[in-house]
Amino acid sequence: MKQLSFYFLSLFITASMLAQEKLTYQKPSNEILELVDVSPAPSTLVDSKGETVIFLYRDPYKSIAELSEEELRLGGLRINPATNIGSRTNYYNNIKLKAIDGDQPQHVTGLPQAARLSNFNWSPDESMMAFTHTTPKGVELWVMDIASRQAKKLTGANLNANLGNPADWFEDGKALLVKMLPGDRKELIDTKTAVPSGPTISTSDGEKAQNRTYQDLLQNPNDEHNFEQLAKSKLVRVSLDGSSSEWKPADMYRQISFSPDGNYVMVTTIKRPFSYLVPYYRFPSESIVYDKAGNLVSKVLEVPLTEVLPQGFMAEREGKRDMQWRSDKPATLVYAMALDKGDPEVEVPFRDEVFLLEAPFKGDGKSILRTKDRYAGIIWGDDNTAIARDFWWNTRNTRTYVFDPSNPSKEAKVLFDRNYQDVYSDPGDFVTHKNKFGTSVLTLEGQNAFLMGAGYSEEGQFPFVDKINLKTEKKDRLYQSSYTDKKETLVEAIDMKKGKILVRIESPVEYPNYYIRDLNKKNSLTQVTDFENPFKALQGVHKEVITYEREDGLELNATLYLPVGYDKAKKEKAPMIMWAYPREYKDKNSASQTTSNPNEFTYPYYGSPIYWVTKGYVVLDDTSFPIVGEGEIEPNDSFRDQLVANAKAAIDAVDDMGYIDRERVAVGGHSYGAFMVANLLSHSDLFAAGIARSGAYNRTLTPFGFQSEERNYWEAPEIYYTMSPFMHAEKMDEPLLLIHGEADNNSGTYPMQSERYFNALKGLGATARLVMLPKESHGYRAKESVLHVLWEQDQWLEKYVKNKSSQEDISENATPQLQN
Repeated sequence: MKQLSFYFLSLFITASMLAQEKLTYQKPSNEILELVDVSPAPSTLVDSKGETVIFLYRDPYKSIAELSEEELRLGGLRINPATNIGSRTNYYNNIKLKAIDGDQPQHVTGLPQAARLSNFNWSPDESMMAFTHTTPKGVELWVMDIASRQAKKLTGANLNANLGNPADWFEDGKALLVKMLPGDRKELIDTKTAVPSGPTISTSDGEKAQNRTYQDLLQNPNDEHNFEQLAKSKLVRVSLDGSSSEWKPADMYRQISFSPDGNYVMVTTIKRPFSYLVPYYRFPSESIVYDKAGNLVSKVLEVPLTEVLPQGFMAEREGKRDMQWRSDKPATLVYAMALDKGDPEVEVPFRDEVFLLEAPFKGDGKSILRTKDRYAGIIWGDDNTAIARDFWWNTRNTRTYVFDPSNPSKEAKVLFDRNYQDVYSDPGDFVTHKNKFGTSVLTLEGQNAFLMGAGYSEEGQFPFVDKINLKTEKKDRLYQSSYTDKKETLVEAIDMKKGKILVRIESPVEYPNYYIRDLNKKNSLTQVTDFENPFKALQGVHKEVITYEREDGLELNATLYLPVGYDKAKKEKAPMIMWAYPREYKDKNSASQTTSNPNEFTYPYYGSPIYWVTKGYVVLDDTSFPIVGEGEIEPNDSFRDQLVANAKAAIDAVDDMGYIDRERVAVGGHSYGAFMVANLLSHSDLFAAGIARSGAYNRTLTPFGFQSEERNYWEAPEIYYTMSPFMHAEKMDEPLLLIHGEADNNSGTYPMQSERYFNALKGLGATARLVMLPKESHGYRAKESVLHVLWEQDQWLEKYVKNKSSQEDISENATPQLQN
């Protein structure tokens, strides 16, 4: 008996050791490592006149030590309380400048040591740029003179950047209005050690509050205290000579917005009561207009706590909303109000009404426009011309109106009325420029405006510039890209009168670079940047966009990569990894369209499967996974069937080309793509293994909607059940690698989703591995984490896909050995 007990104890210990691995951070093989550990090209900013280019340099990853710095998660925010800035802020470490037609970028002098730069902000005349530098003790304000390429520090490390950009320019460009730490801030409470004074109680008064499953919310009175202290700042006027004066005393300042002429400032503050159900941007708020000296002009908006909204993605709160400055006027406010009580179920001829409120901003504004669906913004032109847009998610429809803001009695004209998922019919975006106030307004030439479009079509992608007569609606094509071996992207118009636009040109082997294109001179390009390709190992890789049909006739597409050195003549059967993300559509026409361009540069990043072409794999990336529900049918009503049909069509297509061994195909995805992976492995036998990163697997844990599903669980319990891989864990019979960040803050993808799903798989005897990444959120940031994720994926694919047959031989022999 003792021997038997010892045997079971040994077996338990062995099983425990196998279940929990003590593993340090690993690195992938050299083929992958040399593509990961490279410095990215700098981010590029061009001034509105097209004269100066600013290059911002950064490290590609944070370190795990940086992610391990103290972090408070409050009201939907993640804050470093030691520095008073978002704990996940992306930083740049160097700046260079050059004239648009200059040679090499020149260094900026005077930058801080060990620079951690963010919050870049042009001055009104673009002669200066403000930015922040985060030190170990806090955030400093710096400015850079463009002409001299010199930077200098304006303040100490006492800015409050917890609620976003902490500094805004005064109109004269000689000073900034800055959020600074108040002198009377109270000490934060250590919620881990604080002794509770009582229970935390939430109540329901009978109103429906069907909110998404937000994360990082306030949870108790101690959190409320800490949030208030971290949100509080005083407003200080800081001059370029370093002098300063208090502009407003301490409050929870959320947003600061100068009128175009700079004479007024709209200041929005957060108010109590706070909420444990919604993030800070749905807390009560108050917006007050002051003059530039800080004198009260008018309280223009009070917003109550918004915990309760009607059901549906198009729901809105009642009252004034989307209040902002009209960009073509010195100081006029514009706002919208719902005509349907914010309830999508209420049938009305017009959903929203838009108003103007002029100085001194008292009372209600003047109505200028009604939109048939939900108001989505205005591009202001001049006294008589503006462009408005509305949209309706349920139908995927959008309208574009041209209207006369000075004559509300004149009916707005609908220029475009279309399905916004129909990319082939997209007329493009209206071109804007900066006016005398430094704000963006519609570029007009008499009755004409200009459109810049991506140019997707059945024949390929050919970006274009159109001139459109807003009165007759007649279009003239001024330019259309003719590249068939490269991809051209129209970035922005520099000067439409001179026909100059900023473009980016790339190819599968040519790194993207920027150029000034002169539309008035055929094929005239002036090169702006000269970035080298850091991924030369991928230069010889075969890449193409393939099209194929689903069993119901729906046309699909994907980007196919063949392994490095692959001989297309021999067509040896290689393993394949397919990567995808499901998307919902309301019509088959839009679902069948492609935005993939074979001439796009092959750019690997940590979440990409492209690395595995260096390891002998065929890669099928951006694989079409449309989920279509037309008319009254919702896409999710047949989610699983369409998912499997998409996967089968893709594998059949590549198999018919003769490139793959269809018994050795893996599927991978991130977030909703991970949800897809788990469903595919549970409800098909198409794959050898799967990789699911940062997913959600039990939809009953997101009962008030998820992704594009707006029905709640109690309205459609069969949908929630059928779509949840957790509910069908017993059907999982292929190896699944689950990866999740321990600090995931994405709505619905709690780390618990992967933990509970893994426990179910383990309990049911499935082959699975769960990797929880310390300190990581929904996307992975630390270099150590990224390299380890790539190592995990590589090991999984080698074991269960590339060498699948040998693994099956081992598993067949494993049981008798254990029984012996």
